[in-house]
Amino acid sequence: MCTRIFWNDNDVAKTAARCMDWDVSDEPELWFVPRGIVRSGHAGPDSFSWTSRHASVVTSMWGMGTVDGLNERGLAAHALYLDPEDVEFPPAGGRPSVAHSMWVQYLLDTFVTVAEAVAAIDQVPIISPLIRGEHLGVHVALEDASGDSAIIEPLGGRLVVHHGREFTVMSNSPALEKQLDNLTHYRPFGGELPPPGDITSSDRFVRASYFLHYLPAPENAAEAVAGVFQVIENVSVPSGAPYSTGGVYPTWWRSAVDLTNGVYYFGSTRSPSIFWVDVDDLADTGEVRRIDPTDPSLVGDQTANLVPAALTY
Repeated sequence: MCTRIFWNDNDVAKTAARCMDWDVSDEPELWFVPRGIVRSGHAGPDSFSWTSRHASVVTSMWGMGTVDGLNERGLAAHALYLDPEDVEFPPAGGRPSVAHSMWVQYLLDTFVTVAEAVAAIDQVPIISPLIRGEHLGVHVALEDASGDSAIIEPLGGRLVVHHGREFTVMSNSPALEKQLDNLTHYRPFGGELPPPGDITSSDRFVRASYFLHYLPAPENAAEAVAGVFQVIENVSVPSGAPYSTGGVYPTWWRSAVDLTNGVYYFGSTRSPSIFWVDVDDLADTGEVRRIDPTDPSLVGDQTANLVPAALTY
């Protein structure tokens, strides 16, 4: 499941947050990936390969790809679930490709701004291989330190790009265009309905938009980060809470990015604490580093506590 929000209309710091909702833990690991690392697209024999141009702090999922992160140039990317029946990637046409599990890493390694990433959106095909025996649909949100934003969705055999500062919220299915249409039924977005209270994707989208709209101006960067954490916590799903289908997809963790100051924040819902990593402080480090983000003892600045490690994906 999952939700993403972006607070880009305050004058203190551009901040974003997302939550990870799933029926089982995605077994997250938090990595620092330096410049100059050769990466594979994990798309089989026709995988595209590249060398990272920009250092990044990222969170991996099941040790097979990057689902969230921030690079040293102030570009952040987040992969969220989109129902597979809604998803159709453009055909690769025999070109070297990147699996959608590595899409976020490719974007962070390669680009500086949202506009730059959008301009190159069709250069490298993205494909959807089996993950744990099934096809998992995905769409991606991007934001940068200027306040620019984009949401990219593989629909109908093409990558549909919603590019602009106004695209500040994303959840799951339906696709963004239908989410925005639904939003117009609620105040203050054109309708008269109050914000809904269910945990469905559409209700989370409306509620996130509502609370983001009313965030008061922060006095400092700490308040700008705290604000997006407050909103993302409001649309998180407590452990054990079922959807109407009976399925249970709780929030396992929440992350936030301060794009202005280059800091990546993480909080496991199995811990009462939040910790953070300063991307700028690590940017010139030449080795891969790692920390277990589910360690409940982690709190505050953990930049110095990432340890050298070998990348496992």
